[in-house]
Amino acid sequence: MSNIKLRVLHVEDSEQDVKLLTRSLMRAGYELLSTRVETAASMRSALTTQVWDVILCDYSMPQFSALSALALVKEMKLDIPVIIISGTVGEAVAVEAMRAGANDYLMKDNLLRLAPTIERVLLDAENHRARRRAEEEQARLNTQLDDERRRLNNIIASVPGVVWEAWGQPDATTQHIDFVSDYVKTMLGYSVEEWLSTPNFWLSIVHPDDREKAAQMAAADFAGGLSQNTAEFRWVTKTGNVIWAQSNYAIIVDDEGKPVGMRGVTIDITERKQAEEALRTSAEQLRQSQKLEAVGQLAGGIAHDFNNLLTVITGYCDLTLMKLPKDEPTRSNIQEIRKAGDRAAGLTRQLLAFSRRQVLQPKVVNLNVIVSDINKMLRRLIGEDIDLMTVLDPSLGQINADPGQIEQVIINLAVNARDAMPQGGKLIFETTNVYLDNEYVRSHTTVRPGNYVLFALSDTGTGMDTETKARIFEPFFTTKGQGKGTGLGLSTVYGIVKQSEGHIWVYSEPDKGTTFKIYLPRIDQAAQTDTSPESSGDLPRGRETVLLTEDENPVRALIRTILETNGYTVLEATCGEEALALYKEHIGPVDLIVTDVVMPRMSGRELAENLKTLRPDIKVLYLSGYTDDAIVRHGLLDKKMFFLQKPFTPDALLRKVREVLVDKSDE
Repeated sequence: MSNIKLRVLHVEDSEQDVKLLTRSLMRAGYELLSTRVETAASMRSALTTQVWDVILCDYSMPQFSALSALALVKEMKLDIPVIIISGTVGEAVAVEAMRAGANDYLMKDNLLRLAPTIERVLLDAENHRARRRAEEEQARLNTQLDDERRRLNNIIASVPGVVWEAWGQPDATTQHIDFVSDYVKTMLGYSVEEWLSTPNFWLSIVHPDDREKAAQMAAADFAGGLSQNTAEFRWVTKTGNVIWAQSNYAIIVDDEGKPVGMRGVTIDITERKQAEEALRTSAEQLRQSQKLEAVGQLAGGIAHDFNNLLTVITGYCDLTLMKLPKDEPTRSNIQEIRKAGDRAAGLTRQLLAFSRRQVLQPKVVNLNVIVSDINKMLRRLIGEDIDLMTVLDPSLGQINADPGQIEQVIINLAVNARDAMPQGGKLIFETTNVYLDNEYVRSHTTVRPGNYVLFALSDTGTGMDTETKARIFEPFFTTKGQGKGTGLGLSTVYGIVKQSEGHIWVYSEPDKGTTFKIYLPRIDQAAQTDTSPESSGDLPRGRETVLLTEDENPVRALIRTILETNGYTVLEATCGEEALALYKEHIGPVDLIVTDVVMPRMSGRELAENLKTLRPDIKVLYLSGYTDDAIVRHGLLDKKMFFLQKPFTPDALLRKVREVLVDKSDE
């Protein structure tokens, strides 16, 4: 043997004896890593810090002994062969050492046997370790098998269904059930013994109307060797009750792939079946909601682009009208263009309301106050032949909503009701506090349980059929004649209610009138009073420097013209990156940032945040044709932000700029 590495721990008080042992092993071809210890402490340290192949231990030493060394190895639970080497001790002591755990015993005067002895001891030790590993692995596998059996039994016991296995062709005589779980008694009332004692017992208790179908399906799956399948059918319990069951099963095949049996799990799905009708209704509600959401996204995108165009059209109309003499012949033409722009802007506002892309300014209000404030206007609006009645709950809770938008909801619903009662009738407004519980939520999938304020509007008009009712919230859908409606009134109502985190439902039948019910979340806060300042009639001017960022060239040119005409110095940029560079290059103060919200690459909000790192107190006015999460969350504007909705008039822009510049809220 040659170049065999061996790690040897010498427990020996004689350095000379260690040298003799070392030379003997090296002559035998071992490459040694060794150390010598002669006390219990030094031996413990060596065993802790190094892995050893063999321990060569003198039997007797002044401070230590082989028996003590063996005890230490045993105490430390180390699997290291120990060979006792001595020059004086006889056979009786050798036997004692072997009983204490030594692997072999050598006399110092017979060191020629040292290398063969080590080789044999190491081999025995390795064989011993292999046997022990095999025994431990077998014990582990046995334990694991027992655990798996217990685990499988626990799993089967915990399954809320019948676990079963059957062998043979699934027909009335040849299939035999050889296993069924105890849950069969709970679910069907039959005992395990009844199932095991009757061939194909499961088919005998299938409902007579489903039995042929169930048998044909099972036979076809078995013959085709189907890997797995699911079947639903009715079973008759031992007490005569009928339940719906779902069987999930697989075909058992032999080594040749031939079907030999079936196994599966059967669960009670009666409650699910009973709930399916309610779920169908909820699914229809969800589909309608998703359809309206998709249309809303499209409408919001259209309104965004259209509002940019309207800003330019109406803005330049206003600028031109300011300069034209009142007797100019073309003035009336421009005024007609301006009126058309206003009508178009009204349509886009309705589209934004429906798509929930408008900016709301919510406050804590009482719905009774809003209804009472617009009561007189509503009476003039609906006409004298309609009897308007209000039933308002005096203990009504507060809501957090935009009062102007809620007024728009009430007006649109009232106008819709008026049109449904051409011969007159009754229109009833009701308010009350309600709690929507889990039972209500189950049939109205988009609703969360909780406290709400209910606003109900009922009329005695013509009512609606199911097809009409399913489409009334779609934009541009109308039952009125050509030119008599835009079809945006109810879609606007829908958008405002949804954006206010509320819910709206309609109940109607032909010739039986219609009721709209609106649920708005109830909050425990006191109503807020209106403290908004009145604006003066003078057109505001200024001398400050404004950094204008707008990616639409015509809109940017219009805004620049309006601001410069009224005294402002304007720095203009087509995108956020250009605006940042312009701000850094500009010598002198920049008093205000006027920026579009939605721009390529960098939004207006991102631009403002970048500029605030350079100047934290810089003022920002956001412009947009629709809301975006870059500036608002669900259409609700941060109280510290200033926003101007497109399209806007020159007057509105100038007043908003002045409002932002004189604002002291951040100081």
